[in-house]
Amino acid sequence: MILALVALSLDLLVGVTGMVSLAQAAFFGIAGYSLVLFAPEFEAVNFWLALLLCLGVSAAAALLMGLLIIRTSGIFFIMATIAFSQMLYYLFHDSAFAGGSDGIYLFLKPEVAIAGVHLLDLENPRSLFYLVLGSLVLVYLLLRTFLRAPFGRVLLGIKHNEERVRSMGYNPLFYKLAAFVIAGTIAGYAGMLSATQYGFVSPDQVGWQLSAHALVMVILGGMGSLFGAIFGAFAFEGLHHLFAGLTPHWELPMGLVVIAMVLLLPRGLAGLLLQLCDRRTATACDASTVSTPDAMKKEAGV
Repeated sequence: MILALVALSLDLLVGVTGMVSLAQAAFFGIAGYSLVLFAPEFEAVNFWLALLLCLGVSAAAALLMGLLIIRTSGIFFIMATIAFSQMLYYLFHDSAFAGGSDGIYLFLKPEVAIAGVHLLDLENPRSLFYLVLGSLVLVYLLLRTFLRAPFGRVLLGIKHNEERVRSMGYNPLFYKLAAFVIAGTIAGYAGMLSATQYGFVSPDQVGWQLSAHALVMVILGGMGSLFGAIFGAFAFEGLHHLFAGLTPHWELPMGLVVIAMVLLLPRGLAGLLLQLCDRRTATACDASTVSTPDAMKKEAGV
């Protein structure tokens, strides 16, 4: 579900706005490191303060990165996001304060409390599960609301014809930057949840490989559908565990599955599901319009 949050954030850029980014792991890792570095070593950090910090740091990083690269497009935009991700990777990899290549540990999970009243015990796996589940549902509903609002319509227009959107009086750069910051903030929240779950953050979580995996999730699920990104995340992780149990070279069968999906199901799992629903609806409509012999006689006045 945490990876589904990352896939949702990337789908907002790739599937909705048409911006292929490989920087989601950067915001994911920045938030995770922020949580661990902010938390006291022998005391549980307040969840709400940590949440504000992680969201603020990831949003600020996305804003700074976006301001520098938002005017680029296509392969130049992709390469710029990879470059920033790798810069952050080597920053954390070579820094003693971040634990270097070994990473750093979070010894106690954040404390979810208001005015001294404990609301959730995140040391309990069940409580953490429901927190992540509720977060996934909430983020999905918020993004659906954005897409149905004029803001989301402008993003869709930018994907299909940016020049026409500009001619209508909208500033595409502003909307693209806003989408980039929102996506980075969501990825940062996922990074905070990941650090909370595993109690560990390493430079590998900042590298572009995690972003590439998120892109595969979006492709598997179907770009632009949002719920497809969730399906894609679960499908990717399921196939990952299946193939990893069969062979250490699990990337090879995974790549073959992705190629087959692109060729046979270009709209992904979400497109397949929508196609099946359309067929059922059409079949039901056809069945409802079929007249029985008695009905036909009655209509003919016999």
